[in-house]
Amino acid sequence: MTEAKTSLKRTLVGKVVSDKRAKTVTVLVERRVKHPLYGKIVIKSSKYHAHDENGQYHMGDVIEIQESKPISKTKNWIVTRLVEKAAEV
Repeated sequence: MTEAKTSLKRTLVGKVVSDKRAKTVTVLVERRVKHPLYGKIVIKSSKYHAHDENGQYHMGDVIEIQESKPISKTKNWIVTRLVEKAAEV
């Protein structure tokens, strides 16, 4: 059987909020959840440090990150692809 192996690693899509560190970008991932008691849709967010080997992603870019083995103390995600380039101002 020659089936394509699907990755069991989690992937998230978020916006780059900082690119000041060498080979690292900080990614803000937002998700919408329903409040358990009041039922209102609330936006929850988390920040992840992701490995960017070539330093090609910059603030405002929307990127996809994938879980990986720990690269440093706070970094265990790798940037897999660019979803949307930041708008030029």
